Amino acid sequence: MSNKLHFFTFSLAIIFCFIILGTIFSGCAGERKSLEQALESIQAEELSRHVQILSSDEFEGRAPSSPGEEKTVNYLKEEFEKIGLKPGNGESFFQEVEMVGIEADPTARLEIRTKKVVLPFTFGTDFMAWTLRVVEETYLKDSDMVFVGYGIVAPEYNWNDYEGINVKGKTVVMLVNDPGFASQDPNLFKGKEMTYYGRWTYKFEEAARQGAEGAFIIHETEPAAYPWEVVKNSWSGEKFNLETEDNNMSRCAVEGWLHLEAAKIILEASKLNYEEIKALATKPGFRAIPLASSATITLKNSIRHSKSKNVIAVYPGKHRPDEYIIYMAHWDHFGKDPSLEGDQIYNGALDNATGTAALIELAEAFTRIKPRPSRSIAFLSVTGEEQGLLGSSYFAMNPTFPRTKIVAVLNMDALNIFGKTKDIVVIGYGLSELDDYIDRAAKEVGRYVRPDQRPERGSYYRSDHFSFAREGVPALYISSGTDNIEHGEKWAVEQWEKYLMEKYHKPSDEFDPAWDLSGAIDDLRLIFKVGYILSNETSFPNWREGAEFKAKRDAEMGVKEK
Repeated sequence: MSNKLHFFTFSLAIIFCFIILGTIFSGCAGERKSLEQALESIQAEELSRHVQILSSDEFEGRAPSSPGEEKTVNYLKEEFEKIGLKPGNGESFFQEVEMVGIEADPTARLEIRTKKVVLPFTFGTDFMAWTLRVVEETYLKDSDMVFVGYGIVAPEYNWNDYEGINVKGKTVVMLVNDPGFASQDPNLFKGKEMTYYGRWTYKFEEAARQGAEGAFIIHETEPAAYPWEVVKNSWSGEKFNLETEDNNMSRCAVEGWLHLEAAKIILEASKLNYEEIKALATKPGFRAIPLASSATITLKNSIRHSKSKNVIAVYPGKHRPDEYIIYMAHWDHFGKDPSLEGDQIYNGALDNATGTAALIELAEAFTRIKPRPSRSIAFLSVTGEEQGLLGSSYFAMNPTFPRTKIVAVLNMDALNIFGKTKDIVVIGYGLSELDDYIDRAAKEVGRYVRPDQRPERGSYYRSDHFSFAREGVPALYISSGTDNIEHGEKWAVEQWEKYLMEKYHKPSDEFDPAWDLSGAIDDLRLIFKVGYILSNETSFPNWREGAEFKAKRDAEMGVKEK
């Protein structure tokens, strides 16, 4: 009897095990099928439809604090609600961002005076100038000029372009990028890879810290990574900044760019040759050179205080809803310019209606996952990227949920419109453990990951993920590959360069039905899988050792130094 009982008990245990295993395998199969359906739902037709709407003339170029903004943010809210997402800022889908818009009178003239001559320069053609100070008028009056090389103070590179010179109340003139790019010396800064010291944002900030009254960067197309037309278009009209307590009075009175030819004329008036002093400035130990000239300019400003909006929607997690993976793209562009002849609307189709539309596609795909992910998935569309990463900076400093609960930020800015590629490019590859996730996702579909192929352009510091990195949150920018399957790499690189020269930040950046979005869809499916993997883990990826953002993240997360 006892043996029969044992046999019966053993049989029940076996049957129970098979039931459990069957349930597990059935569950795994169901999850795989759910993932496949989610990936399959990301389609070019829907992506294209959203891009066409967002970049249509009806949306007026999506400028912050404009009728185009209202149409854009409401469109996003409605689409997220339709999908079934929840508001990401309490009961609201919006986060208000207080801004101040300043527009300088474009009739302003820059006069450079020497002992012998007065050299007049024209706004837009020879120079661009503005102020971040919230004042109706600002000026430089016979401000002594100083050439300060690259305008960099970098102790870790043993570099100080301001050493031995007092520029308080003066106007500094600087080179674009940093010494590593010009020298191509891998031991100087980071070689051809731009550091943050090469960014125009840093140069103006440092000039203000040094007490300069005026600051001008000399434009060169190759080290700047864009032609003069981009400078002219990007800094024309109303420019926005975040509201600050001191009304930005700590900034220089005048900031701007000099066209290369204008800069050469100014230097020649001081009997200096541009190429010669540029070579000097690239060598360690360079010392600033006072110029035999002074700058005079008056900027009369129109000022407008306004509020813009970030859009934030959330698909709540099942088990750890207070932990977030953020997908991000900026919705804004440059709006309208009534002074232009012909087309006056900066539609911003590629930059960045594509990334904004991708948020909707990815959100819809995540709602198909059953069971829902353990962590919450947030979809953040930010304002003011084109004005200097304003919306993302505001959110990163004032997040609607704790930074310590943000697992990762995946940024999208200008998707692939030239077809399928074997590769995908990660801007910031090598900086964080997020690399491991995209490596895994790419390998699963027979693709490979490459770092930024043009690091001298400083792309890591030029898009919204940098706002989060600066606050310590692991973030990367997933960009288009160039190893084109159908046409080859040379062709793909040529297409991107052509876009940069002919359409980037111009009214001609419009939707084209001839775009091949198949590559964009491949990229989005890969990006989806990265977030999906992260959403079902418990770990928090960190920066790699040596990354400049790691110390801040460790401090916020309570990680003790080894």
